Amino acid sequence: MATDTLHTPAERRNRNVAVILFLVAAGMVGAAYAAVPLYELFCKVTGFGGTTRVATDNPKGVIDRLMTTRFDSNVDAGLAWHVTPAHPVTAEIGRVETIVYTARNLTDETITGTAVFNVTPERAGRYFNKMECFCFTEQTLKPGETVEMPVTFFVDPDIDKDAELKTIHDITLSYTFYASKNKGS
Repeated sequence: MATDTLHTPAERRNRNVAVILFLVAAGMVGAAYAAVPLYELFCKVTGFGGTTRVATDNPKGVIDRLMTTRFDSNVDAGLAWHVTPAHPVTAEIGRVETIVYTARNLTDETITGTAVFNVTPERAGRYFNKMECFCFTEQTLKPGETVEMPVTFFVDPDIDKDAELKTIHDITLSYTFYASKNKGS
């Protein structure tokens, strides 16, 4: 009579441990691939890290509290552009505003760039809504070309209900421009 060596208690435990370790490793690999999209989703939903929100309109209206929005631009050394931010805007919270950044290609080559953004103070990011922004797509500038890049935005009136932001009167929208992997069209 042959002994069933695959079913001894020690071997079953070893097989179960191996299966569990394999599932843990597979779960960790899956989590690593999902981490970036999940983090981006978390930031978009919560405004974490100064991440702004995207909106189609302002359904909450305008409130009688002024907010100054300042604009900043930084250009990575790998991108030969000169970017000029818009002048600050002071308006009632909730009012939809459109401002314009100006970018100029300093080279004799077509260059494609992209912009990443944040808002300070970081907690205000959840209340900063962009309806239209050049940052939603890559920008391609021909040699020496200068373009205007609009941003349409509003500050959500719910910022007035946030006790930590009750005394905030200035928000800064900052963009950092980088050369795109797609070097030009």
